[in-house]
Amino acid sequence: MIRKALLLKIFNAAYMQRWNDRVRPVEFVELDKQAHKMVIAYFLGKFEEETQGFDWIEVIEGGLFELLQRLVITDLKPPIFYKIKSDKVKYKKLNEWVFKEIEPIISPIGRDFSDRFRNYFSVSAENINRRVLNAAHYYATKWEFDIVARANPDGYEIASIKQDLDTKQQEYFDLEGMASLKEHAPYKNFLDLSGQLRFQSRWSNLHRIPKTSVIGHSLFVALLSYLFSIQVNACNRRCINNYFTGLFHDLPEVLTRDIISPVKRSVEGLDELIKEYEKEQMDKEVYGLIPRAWHPDIRMFTEDEFASITHINGQRNKVSSAEINEKYNEDGFNPRDGELVKAADSLAAFIEAHVAIRNGSYSQEFQEAKVAFRNLYGRANIAGINLGEIYADFD
Repeated sequence: MIRKALLLKIFNAAYMQRWNDRVRPVEFVELDKQAHKMVIAYFLGKFEEETQGFDWIEVIEGGLFELLQRLVITDLKPPIFYKIKSDKVKYKKLNEWVFKEIEPIISPIGRDFSDRFRNYFSVSAENINRRVLNAAHYYATKWEFDIVARANPDGYEIASIKQDLDTKQQEYFDLEGMASLKEHAPYKNFLDLSGQLRFQSRWSNLHRIPKTSVIGHSLFVALLSYLFSIQVNACNRRCINNYFTGLFHDLPEVLTRDIISPVKRSVEGLDELIKEYEKEQMDKEVYGLIPRAWHPDIRMFTEDEFASITHINGQRNKVSSAEINEKYNEDGFNPRDGELVKAADSLAAFIEAHVAIRNGSYSQEFQEAKVAFRNLYGRANIAGINLGEIYADFD
């Protein structure tokens, strides 16, 4: 079972400041960077998914494992980290220490998951999946740096950092997606548009620590959705669909902003009107930025995203997550657990409220949100996930 300690550990990435030794026009945090990185990894991976050896599961888990590693070695500046990484003996010792720190909180998920986490860092060779992740990492870092550099045009080390990042990015221009970014401006615009979700705050009308962005929240939902999926022994395609639905489910908010649920519910039919407007804006602003072949997946991730569905003979069918467990838990049905993603979305919001209260933000809205989510899920069991036990863990 997924425990409170792991959930709060992942959420700690919302505290981790980036570029905090530089003048920053905006605040950069690790959770947002990792989220943007995984959006970029999706973009690059779509160009490589027919490549021999490409595996979406390894990309997803690699992103999670690298985040967990980063949460442990938070005090290591990048030059020091890469210096250690170049020494196989020292890097092995570092990762053994990381595993000892992380293993107690991931062990409830299962031995296989713990072993995959440990083994991930024992392999030094770059396969196509790691190349996609590394390219996405450097692209997201350079995206941040370009903003920082504008505020520090002649700052110490700015020129050398730029040269270093440019050199590292050039190592991945053999990837079709990286080459395409240079040739097609709309592709870059898609990644820039996604990055704007880093600047949209959740619960923006309330004071809380830490603040979380829409994109950071989306990664949290994606990770919870994936962890739920492996807990119910979901097939690979189901795991992938659940993860990327979590990651992209709030993408339309880059066009509408984050509209809180009480506002959506305040007027009958308003929620449906907002959904229709989001769909129109996605058609107008987003789909023209990505290849047409990707449109069905992005529509699945962003429209009616909390419906549990399967695909049979090319037709999309609404079912329950329980039915997916019983009849459709196979890649050929291309299933997606909207109910699980919704549960992950609610749990992420519950944790945001819980941590805000713990950190001294005693707003009535946070108290009411915690009670509402606990009442909704306190006895719920979705696709075999006992959500009541998870919420009880926070008592």
